[in-house]
Amino acid sequence: MALVTLGDIRSAQIRIAPAAVRTPLVQLSNGIFVKDESAQPIGSFKLRGAYNRIALLAEEDPDALRRGVITYSSGNHAQGVAYAARALGTKAVIVMPENAPTVKIEATRELGAEVVFVGSASSARKLKAEELAEAHGYTIVPPYDDPAVIAGQATCGVEILEQVAEAGEDPSDLLILSPVSGGGLLSGTATGVKLLSPTTQVWGAEPELAADATESFQSGTLVEWPAASTTRTIADGLRTQSLGLTNFEHILKYVDGIVTVSEDQIFQAMRFYLATTTLVPEPSGAVTLAAAMHRGDGLPKARNVVVILSGGNLDPALRESFESETAAGRV
Repeated sequence: MALVTLGDIRSAQIRIAPAAVRTPLVQLSNGIFVKDESAQPIGSFKLRGAYNRIALLAEEDPDALRRGVITYSSGNHAQGVAYAARALGTKAVIVMPENAPTVKIEATRELGAEVVFVGSASSARKLKAEELAEAHGYTIVPPYDDPAVIAGQATCGVEILEQVAEAGEDPSDLLILSPVSGGGLLSGTATGVKLLSPTTQVWGAEPELAADATESFQSGTLVEWPAASTTRTIADGLRTQSLGLTNFEHILKYVDGIVTVSEDQIFQAMRFYLATTTLVPEPSGAVTLAAAMHRGDGLPKARNVVVILSGGNLDPALRESFESETAAGRV
């Protein structure tokens, strides 16, 4: 399997420039920085990979672009595809689980996409998308298992290295923490970082209740967890049942390790963000801070740590609950 190259990533940087922004690196405390991907136009890093894949389709096969694109997603990739499709002038169809957060469903529809619902299993979403693609001639834009998507997500890692250097810090004494679900962001970030700074540590973080990536990484064999297990976590964006094949190959080559966090640790990280900063994390975006706060024993020591806040599309009801707790002094 051919892995994504630095040239692929540099091309992606140019290709996504009309849509994706260079998100800020925010200092949270001494030695802790946050890469704030919630600052993207759709509130998530997913725009990087989705836009790169669809813009590349526009270059390679304009007729396919005109027929439309389809994807399967619990929310953030759905918005990325919908946003990119609208910007590039094509139709988007999104297969979403019935239990997707309302805020993500509404945002996807507001971007002009057609939404089709299936059950909670990520495998069911993929099968439905393949069925509709075959019937209507749509091009599938995978949420993670695609070289162009990986190259797009890799631009996040390249930006981190640039921003750390601009801050006068040494990238060689750095630990980067990325959420991991299907593996798009982790595989891309690790690839971009390691190709430029091999001594920088890149680790993944995921919920204990959806730890298929940890098991796969530790065993060296790709495993799949049942949907009944992964859907238990509050981190709806990390409920994928298995890493993508292409992502797994990149992760085995470039990632240094993966740690897991509990649901309570995710909640604590979210409360910290909301109580002490202006950043708004969705649960999936808070797992990296949870790992930095609670799993230091399982992580390598580094002068600086960058946690990727992968998305900020927090359900309004959940945010209100956290803010009520904060006002009552129960943080």
